[in-house]
Amino acid sequence: MPDLPTPKDAAEAALFSECWDAVLSYADLCTSGSTAANQLAREAFALGIREARAAEDGTARGAGRRSSRLPRIPLLLTAVRTTAAAWEARGQGHKLDPDLRLWLNSDKAARYVGPPLSRPIALRGLRDMQEPDAALLWLAEVEALPLHAVVRRQGLDPTTAVEELNQVRGLFRDRCHRNHLDTPMDAECRSYVRLLDAVTRSPAADTPPDLSRHLATCVECAEAAACLRLHGGGLPAALAQGVIGWGGLAYLERRRRAAEVRLGAGRPDAADAEGAAAQVAASRARVLRGGMLATAVLVSVVALAVSMMPGDTGGGSGGENVAQGNPADSSPVAGPGSVLPSADPVTSAAPSSSRPAASASGTPSATGGDDAGNSDDAGKPDPEPQGTSSATAGAGGSEDAAACEVTYDLVNQWPDGFQATVTVTTAVTLDAWRVAWSFRDGQKVDQMWDASLAQNGSRVTATAADYNRSVSANGTLTFGFLASWQNKNSAPYAFTLNGQTCTSS
Repeated sequence: MPDLPTPKDAAEAALFSECWDAVLSYADLCTSGSTAANQLAREAFALGIREARAAEDGTARGAGRRSSRLPRIPLLLTAVRTTAAAWEARGQGHKLDPDLRLWLNSDKAARYVGPPLSRPIALRGLRDMQEPDAALLWLAEVEALPLHAVVRRQGLDPTTAVEELNQVRGLFRDRCHRNHLDTPMDAECRSYVRLLDAVTRSPAADTPPDLSRHLATCVECAEAAACLRLHGGGLPAALAQGVIGWGGLAYLERRRRAAEVRLGAGRPDAADAEGAAAQVAASRARVLRGGMLATAVLVSVVALAVSMMPGDTGGGSGGENVAQGNPADSSPVAGPGSVLPSADPVTSAAPSSSRPAASASGTPSATGGDDAGNSDDAGKPDPEPQGTSSATAGAGGSEDAAACEVTYDLVNQWPDGFQATVTVTTAVTLDAWRVAWSFRDGQKVDQMWDASLAQNGSRVTATAADYNRSVSANGTLTFGFLASWQNKNSAPYAFTLNGQTCTSS
């Protein structure tokens, strides 16, 4: 295993640290285990740094003329792809992700190392820019760093940073448009060049039906459209897929999540605004539950006292009923509970005689309130989680029934696949986590980031990575995946966090 290069100075050492994080993140996507990921990252990092230094030395000897090259981070990421291809060629492909091996042996991979005019538009456009401009674009769009951090690293004027970034985006578009014109293309593609340029310039312009059909069948023109359309939020994906190739979208999502974690750690007061609001709401809910608990207990005590009084002091029909009935009759005690349906979490505070009646009713309020009646629990074929939820609520553990909340976000979908993100909010501190769910329609997860994947039939389990194991109370954990589907793609159900049933938002 090669040693990592030694930084020349403190500035390069800081740059190495940031670049290594990106290289290791992509290497982890490309391999089948952490050991192989570290080995691939080290080899690729050493190769990329050698190439970068050689290019810099060539520029210095060439009296200021620079060779066409990528900024440091995308250069190192392409070195990961090159090293992975070398592994496959020399019989070490078993260490790589199976889907990556298929890609490396396809025509798609050949485009990235073939004749320059056949390479992806984004790759050619980024190479044609001045390196500081290209680095600014990559850091802001793909690495998803906040603009103030990019400005500090690039030494830009903060007052003009937004304007400069917009100018760089426009410059990238111009380079891509020129490269698209230079690309060998047939007569049909050539006939759409001007229309494609006009449509992608205006956010309000609609894509004509004939151009839309052409973009659905022509890879080169579709890539050009993604690079030329600066509005709509598609530029980061166009850059990642065009420069990195395989796993570009997964890398993009992973870097976005990593940037959010870094930003949250650096500015807890700003990043935790929603979390603080959630804590206030949770505190109010606890106060409300406490008040309702006290009310239920007080009403139960009063009712019990009334039931034990002599009949002539009852003063009305209630007293007559008590005098005539069995003193052990629980109806006066259970009665107040029926007029407080929203106080379902505190049913455990009532006398034990009221519990069988509440359980036998089978109503959601008797098994933990709104959380017990959610659609996830109702859709489970196995009644065991419902019984567990009821037992927990009956033991006074209603907080456990809402210990986690899941948000499932279908990011994108195409005829045979889709991309999704899962966000889980936990009420308790976690040192490790394992999120599981079930699919209804036979969906199969092909690739996952920010978690390790295991699937057994319809049941999928995502286990924390080494770098995101710990989650604070009222914090969130997030991971994403790519999956395939046929005929129908219903949302998953029966989410659990470390075996505990979660609610869905």
